Amino acid sequence: MARILSGIQPSGALTLGNYLGALKNFVKLQDEHDCLFMIVDLHAITVPQDRLVLRNNIKELAAIYVACGLDPEKATIFIQSEVPAHLELGWMLTCNTGMGELERMTQFKDKSAKQHGGHIGVGLFTYPALQAADILLYDTDMVPIGSDQKQHLELTRDLADRFNSRYGATFKLPEVFIAPQGARVMALQDPTKKMSKSDENPKNFILLTDEPNVIRKKVKSAVTDSEGIVGYDPTNRPGISNLLEIYSCITGESIDGLVAKYEGKGYGDFKSDLAEVVVGELEPIQKRRQEVLDSGELDAILDQGRDAATRLANRKITKVKHKLGLGRKQK
Repeated sequence: MARILSGIQPSGALTLGNYLGALKNFVKLQDEHDCLFMIVDLHAITVPQDRLVLRNNIKELAAIYVACGLDPEKATIFIQSEVPAHLELGWMLTCNTGMGELERMTQFKDKSAKQHGGHIGVGLFTYPALQAADILLYDTDMVPIGSDQKQHLELTRDLADRFNSRYGATFKLPEVFIAPQGARVMALQDPTKKMSKSDENPKNFILLTDEPNVIRKKVKSAVTDSEGIVGYDPTNRPGISNLLEIYSCITGESIDGLVAKYEGKGYGDFKSDLAEVVVGELEPIQKRRQEVLDSGELDAILDQGRDAATRLANRKITKVKHKLGLGRKQK
């Protein structure tokens, strides 16, 4: 059984893009693989955070994980910072990472540019090494990521290969897993860019916590084109193509089938139906999220996940320390 690892930053409410691109796939993967799903709070502090907001976001994200269908009996669900081995291996890998490798990371360039002249911490520059540690700690076979994260996985593989060459076989080289559909949900008002909760225009994204009427308004106001015919052409007709992908990801209907279904119908009918599809998908998640938060079951789930992840991580970190010559050799 292959081991899968992934995580999401607790940096605020999640979008429909996060759900379709990651969480919905997580739920499918847990039935087929040995899965570990993190809340990567250490990555969140690479930019300034309000401690109370961050703590609340961690709890909210854990509740969303469970509400979306992640089962602690099938998958390991844990908070990154509660397993100290992540930081230990992160530092060890940082010491084996070149400046040039980190300077080439496009996400650092993008995120540092958004600081608008403010404080840019070293952690924002070096966090790809910590991300590599997250993956390599657990002998991960596959990492489900969006296409914008492929560069980071390539660095992870390079670091693992370099360590193995210098110190002997230690790390497994992980493979990328990209869902064939829904891995990159685009903004509703500007379908040339990825849907993001940090977008200045709230009409560009649907939050998992949006009320039904808000969802309906956002879907119905989504940009399409002047053709008025439901058709799939991501290059020339990105708006309607994005909506078709969302519809298909939620219902499982093929895009060709949806195009045929709406033949002779306009965008109004299509958007009205899509809005109800989205509402129908998110309402049970919203209800379950609140039940989880009210029940107090999260602590038991996260304790169980922390302990399971720690056992795995500590075995690997002990081996790495031995390879590097750290600490004392016990007689």
